[in-house]
Amino acid sequence: MRMDKKIILFDGICNLCNSTVQYVIKRDENDTFRYAALQSKTGKSLLAERNIDINDIDSIILIELNIAYYIKSTAALEIGKNLKGLNTVSTILLWLPESFRNIVYDFIAKNRYKWYGKKEECMIPTNELKSKFI
Repeated sequence: MRMDKKIILFDGICNLCNSTVQYVIKRDENDTFRYAALQSKTGKSLLAERNIDINDIDSIILIELNIAYYIKSTAALEIGKNLKGLNTVSTILLWLPESFRNIVYDFIAKNRYKWYGKKEECMIPTNELKSKFI
């Protein structure tokens, strides 16, 4: 799959992840991103193309230029760099050591279902948002 957009792969049954995607969509003024659930056919295909085992990575994944990808806190901050109001903060936080950032990220990821709940199925985008999902 060849795309000029950056692709955000997210946990489609996670309420926190779905809320985050909605947040990004509202602030993506330059239409930079496209979205796919990790559990979707497209998500699984993109993971397989990059030899990413979903059992090893419980994370948001940002794919850029069809080759490079980021995971965990780096993915979140790279996404933030493209959003109005978060670009400066994200750039500064990227200066922190990744190991430190991922301690915080992993803690939230580990507890996200307990704190925010989860859906039985992946979210279905509204008609106006369908073009943003691959």
